[in-house]
Amino acid sequence: MEIINTGFKDLYVIQPKVWEDDRGYFFESFNKLEFRLATGLNVDFVQDNESKSQKGVLRGLHFQTGIYAQSKLVRVVEGTVLDVVVDIRPNSKTYGKYFSELLSDFNKKQLFIPKGFAHGFITISDKAIFLYKCDNYYNKEYEEGIDPLDINLNIDWKLYSGEFQLSNKDKLHQSFKIYSKNNDYSKK
Repeated sequence: MEIINTGFKDLYVIQPKVWEDDRGYFFESFNKLEFRLATGLNVDFVQDNESKSQKGVLRGLHFQTGIYAQSKLVRVVEGTVLDVVVDIRPNSKTYGKYFSELLSDFNKKQLFIPKGFAHGFITISDKAIFLYKCDNYYNKEYEEGIDPLDINLNIDWKLYSGEFQLSNKDKLHQSFKIYSKNNDYSKK
């Protein structure tokens, strides 16, 4: 697997090596030892999640705080999404900046997202099945979010805003400016 530095501390794009022939394909989606040797990070995933979304569904920007903060490894098994993360680590050089990457069943790219990032994605294809591995368990009491359409973040979601479909919960997320004045993801 190829580990690609994004310019954000500990945030990596992973391009697995894929073996294809007339029968189909095979690839190793994660190897803990190779990842640790390439990044210096030791991660133990404890929960796997899967979602299915139709075109225009925008999920996020979500994160967990305090003792339930999570690192994630995300990928698409069917379709295409634009995956977006925002650095919410107060002392980071990239604090308040976002990174995006197209993830698809075609390119098989993955994104490793360390603790301290708000995460979201929008479905670009007609539908997408999205998988993510987490290194901590979900806890509703520690879940928070930032408005994915916050004009201060200025995220280019690659679709016309009239195509966006957000959950009622995601429509109520606070702006990054309000979040950054009142919070620190690492504490609760």
